[in-house]
Amino acid sequence: MPKLKTKRAAAKRFKKTGTGKLMRMKAYKSHILTKKSTKRKRNLRKATVTDATNAAVMKRILPY
Repeated sequence: MPKLKTKRAAAKRFKKTGTGKLMRMKAYKSHILTKKSTKRKRNLRKATVTDATNAAVMKRILPY
């Protein structure tokens, strides 16, 4: 079997945790920030765990 290639676009957006879960950054933090509250923007800073429904597909894209 040849080695699997990592999808570079996914590698830049997701990081694996020690337990194998995938972390991602939240959306809606790039522009039109004036109308968003400070609390909302602060909560968008933190990384979150990727949803379990996408995890199987993501693990195939990020084999290593």
